Amino acid sequence: MKDENLSPRRGLSANAAKRRDAYPYRGTGMTDHRAFLILHPSSLYFMTPYATVNDALRDLLAQVQWVLGEHFIGMVLSGSLALGGFDPERSDIDFVVVTDDLLAGDLFTALQEMHARFDAGGSSWAAKVEAVYIPQEALRRYSPSRTRYPQIEKGRILSMDQLESGWIFQCYLLREHGMALAGPDPRTLIDPVDPNEMRRAVIAIPAMWLALAHNGPSWLEWLAERANQAFVVLTLCRLLYTLDVGAVASKPVAAAWAQQRLGQRWAGLIARALGGQQDHSTLPAREVEETVALIAFTVEQYRRWESSFAEL
Repeated sequence: MKDENLSPRRGLSANAAKRRDAYPYRGTGMTDHRAFLILHPSSLYFMTPYATVNDALRDLLAQVQWVLGEHFIGMVLSGSLALGGFDPERSDIDFVVVTDDLLAGDLFTALQEMHARFDAGGSSWAAKVEAVYIPQEALRRYSPSRTRYPQIEKGRILSMDQLESGWIFQCYLLREHGMALAGPDPRTLIDPVDPNEMRRAVIAIPAMWLALAHNGPSWLEWLAERANQAFVVLTLCRLLYTLDVGAVASKPVAAAWAQQRLGQRWAGLIARALGGQQDHSTLPAREVEETVALIAFTVEQYRRWESSFAEL
């Protein structure tokens, strides 16, 4: 839907356009992006153990600041690099860029072209970046919305899309574990997340998967690939962890917790999922059935929590 308050010149609100006009050389491609590395010397030294990741982050930060200029507020490292469990063989680089307004128009196009250049630039992390560009006001407090924001997923181009259904988990992760690559501490940008709000959000994914398992033969075919099934099992471990603890854990941490907490009934399934994240072989039918049973178990655990919470 067209926003009549957007500036036709830059795709920004009238107030943001006025701020832009006060700094005519920023966010226009007229400033050498290397200058921002002088303004933000911390961007020269990223504290990850992976040299190629650090190189990619330096490049991405410099280019993002160059494109956005004054509209840039901060860049926060997320995902497994922040939470733990990063595996250079299969993990992505995840980050969130905080802006002063919703980006559209020429700025969106410039960001799209920037990501395309990065993917074509020979980095070992090309097509392995996942990012969201979100205004500070929208990031402050979790509130479900149909608003579309610039986002890029692994192997895709930057596009405008709604935030994922599990965005509340991302808000928690960003606030409690996010690493500020530039800009303010994320704790100053995001209000504390209510653990029970996260628990309420647990049901969306397993309920959808259970419906697909009962009514979508093509989804069961997808599930029968070991890597896909591993993703489902480990995601369920993370959701069950959130339901019990009221926090967010990495896949390895949540899997270890689930093996101990849930007992032998699911321990073998979880162990095989941990070892099968890059295995594209076909599962035996009994393991597909066991995975569907874990989905149903997760839904049941949520219903029990929901009932006990309602009684309080």
